[in-house]
This record gives sequence, structure tokens and C-alpha cells, in this order.
Amino acid sequence: MPASLSEPRVGVWLIGARGSVATTVIAGCAALTAGLHPPTGMVTETFLFAECGLPTLSSLVFGGHDTIDCPLPKRAEALAAGGVLPHGLPAAIAAELEAADAEIRPGGPAPGDTRDESELVDAFAADLRDFVRRRGLTRAVVVNVASTEPAPVGPALPPSSLYAAAALAAGCPYVNFTPSTGLHHPALASPARSSRLPYAGRDGKTGQTLLRSVLGPMFAQRALAVRAWSGTNLLGGGDGASLADPAAAAAKNAGKERVLADTLGGAPQGEVHIDDVPALGDWKTAWDHIAFDGFLGTRMILQTTWQGCDSALAAPLVLDLARLVSRAHEAGLSGPLSELGFYFKDPVGDGPAALGEQYAALAGLAGRLRALPGETR
Repeated sequence: MPASLSEPRVGVWLIGARGSVATTVIAGCAALTAGLHPPTGMVTETFLFAECGLPTLSSLVFGGHDTIDCPLPKRAEALAAGGVLPHGLPAAIAAELEAADAEIRPGGPAPGDTRDESELVDAFAADLRDFVRRRGLTRAVVVNVASTEPAPVGPALPPSSLYAAAALAAGCPYVNFTPSTGLHHPALASPARSSRLPYAGRDGKTGQTLLRSVLGPMFAQRALAVRAWSGTNLLGGGDGASLADPAAAAAKNAGKERVLADTLGGAPQGEVHIDDVPALGDWKTAWDHIAFDGFLGTRMILQTTWQGCDSALAAPLVLDLARLVSRAHEAGLSGPLSELGFYFKDPVGDGPAALGEQYAALAGLAGRLRALPGETR
């Protein structure tokens, strides 16, 4: 269903806009708007967020930055061939994919780029302002869904932080769906506070860590002693390639380990290994081996296997977050939105680590949003 001419339109500016996650987000929103598929996996489409004033899916306008030039329609076709998108969907939503692709601007810094940090931030911010102006948007939310980068060494801003700084400069709320630094860089702490913008992150919780945030509290609440918790991830695609870098993998694993430490009251023995298996494409397998003690020291084992498609798991969460952060901005909320910890491995702000408690906090945010003023729709 097309957006009403009187309906306020909201921009969703994706960093890594031609990647698998971004393509699935854009294609998924078009499919839902057209009534081709139900909104499975979208918490914002459940009763919890009724009457919260969230922007409708039909009001979302997509654009973004990327350093690759593969057009979105072609990328969508590749995802459909791999079983990530339904067969025939790219053809059914070709116009929406082309419209979004026309709004993607070159990212950076690219090899040989001589611009300094301030010039890059200014250029990225100018792209955002132009997007909002040309498309007549009430606001735009910047969401980082690019590949994981290693933790920075030294004071220089990594690419994720350049984009985050540009979002602040353009007056746009920011969501970091990756483990990359983004707004966590010390140089951006003061600008983030003074911007009076809402922001959320970091690192979307889609599979293995989602399960850990449920199982960790279970062991703690039943007074079972977890001795060791080890895991393995097998994945391909862009994420697999980027996480083959040990520094990037370390940034990714930090959030997985933090969930266990926070829910169990201490870090058990064991670690997570990430293996790049290109043949798996956008599909991944996550395996956990949990050794724990029961009554009278009886030793027991729980093993779990999670097999899924990262892009299909992440896309509904990205749409949820874009809508929620847009509404928070509209309602005048600012600073870290800790109530959105439900969606992240390493949430900003203070909040619980157990999924049940995080859901309760999210429900509290829904209640706040219902009570806050909004624009005429």
C-alpha cells in the first residue's frame, strides 16, 4: 500500500546499504507494504506497540552509504537465488529496489581517498541533509549495518565513527547494529551528549547470543553452577569474510561473552570460535556446549545448535529499531535508549542483560511512547 500523501515520511539511511542485511531490510519492507508477506519477526507489529505512534512501514524511505557499487536489484536477485529472499520477490518489488538504489551514495574512506576526517564527516552529513530535503522527510534515522570492523588503535576515527559523527552533524538519530565502534569512540562522547539526539546499539542480537540471554538466566535462577560455556560459529558471506580477521572477531565476541558474565554473575571457562566457510553464504550454524553442575555436584551437559539466515533474522529488528528510534526522536527523547537493549548484545546505557527483563523494559518504552505527543498523522 503506498504511503498517504499527508502521511509524514521518515528516512532510513543504511550504512552498508548494498549489503545482505540492508538489501533484505529494503526488500522486506516493500514486500510487507505490498501485502505480499506477513510481518513475521517484527515486534513493533505486535499488540505491544499498538497506538504508540510509530511511523508506518509505508512511510519509510530508504537510502544510504556504501563502498560497493553492485545495484540493489542485482543484489536482491543473488539473495533470492541463495534462498534468503523468496523466489520472485525481486521482480515484484523492482521499482522499490531501484528507488532505494538511486538514494545510495559513495561511502568511504576508499583506497586513495585524500580527504581528512572532518572533510569525510562533512561530506557524509551533506548527503544526509540532501536526502531529507529532496525527499521531503520529517526526519531520518541512520542505521549501521555494515561489516564488522576491528577495534580502533589510536585516536583516529574508524569508518563507523565517521558515519556516526555525520549522523550527529546532520541532526539524525543513530543506531549501531554492528559491533563496530560507532558512537562508542571517546571523541564522540561529548558531541553525542550535546546533540540531544536519541541513539541505540550496539551489535544486533539475532541468534546465538539471543539464546544465551535466555539460557544464562535459566541457569542462574535454578541455582545451577555453569562450569564452562564454549561456542562455535560457522558462517559465510560478507560477515564470514570480515570476521576472518581476528581483530574483527574479537570485537564481535566481546558482546557474546558479556551477556554470559552479566546473566551468570561471572564469566565461565570457554570461548567462541568464528570460522569463515564461504560455501555457507548468508546461512550460519552456531553451536554451544554448556557444562554445569547439578545437585550433589552431578556433572551435566547441555548442547544447542542454532541454524539460520543472519539477514532474515536481522532485517525485522532493523525495521523495528528504525521505527522506534524515529518515534523517540519525534517525542523529544534523547541520549542512549537503554530500553532497546532487547535488540542488542552490548546495549548502550544501563539495563538488564536477561531477555525477559529486557522485554519488560521494552514494554515500558511502549507505554512511554503512547503517552508522549507526536505529529499529526
